[in-house]
Amino acid sequence: MSITMTESAASELKKHKEAMQAASDMFLRVKLVAGGCSGHEHRLFLDNQYDETKDSRYKFHGEDLVVDKKSELYLEGATLNFIDGLEQRGFHLDLPMAKKTCGCGHSYQF
Repeated sequence: MSITMTESAASELKKHKEAMQAASDMFLRVKLVAGGCSGHEHRLFLDNQYDETKDSRYKFHGEDLVVDKKSELYLEGATLNFIDGLEQRGFHLDLPMAKKTCGCGHSYQF
């Protein structure tokens, strides 16, 4: 398994899906794309398009998370968490394979 999702992230995802009245087949997709200061950024979005030849599907704390196999190459040991603090609130992806991040922490170099 390349990625894990914490219980707090799964709980927040569930709340978000309920608030958006998302269809029952919607899941969270994690995708790495080219861009940002350091070369790669991640995108998190609700999706319902799953292709078993191109995607990997995981279930954490009752919530589905899907990663395309190309992005998965860089997500070994990654953890998706939800932070609810004074200075930061939102989903946070910890990527141990990243060699470098930009100053804002939203893009990575592998």
